[in-house]
Amino acid sequence: MDLSRRDFLKLSGLTTGATLLPRDIAAVTKSSKLKLHKAVGETPTICPFCGVGCGLIVAADADGKKVVNVEGDPDHPINQGSLCSKGMSIAQLNTVDGEINRRRLQKVKYRAPNTTEWRELGWDEALDMMAERIKKTRDENFIPTDGDGRTVNRLEAIASLGGAALDSEECSLIVKAMRALGLVYIEHQARI
Repeated sequence: MDLSRRDFLKLSGLTTGATLLPRDIAAVTKSSKLKLHKAVGETPTICPFCGVGCGLIVAADADGKKVVNVEGDPDHPINQGSLCSKGMSIAQLNTVDGEINRRRLQKVKYRAPNTTEWRELGWDEALDMMAERIKKTRDENFIPTDGDGRTVNRLEAIASLGGAALDSEECSLIVKAMRALGLVYIEHQARI
């Protein structure tokens, strides 16, 4: 039998490992199961802070209300498990109540033009206000034809900028909605 040096090292490592393993593997694996205090679920996600798009694994408690751990996803092709300090602080985004986020805004704040006072709005009121302003801007600035009489149906008064936390499906829906409004200036953070 002709053994190369590499084959010899493989065979000796396998033999050593098999010799050192306990004989009753089933008994060892049964006794080594750890009991957790509460169930924890892990979810892969993408960091929302910059345009890089690093992969994260976020672990939440059984209720899904509190993030208990954030770590880099070792299987993600971009960051391969590493994270910057901002990425590691993503747990603070989900922790609404508590000492860390006691100053984080929980409601919509609105300051009318030429005033100094902020007031709280309900979500329905804020969304209706945004929809009315988009409609008004579109109605006032919509360009149906260009200078030569060709149909263009475009709106140059509004622009859309996507963020790094959007996945492909969300970007597709946003672009379809913006094109339906007639927007020309549609961009994504990762391309800038």
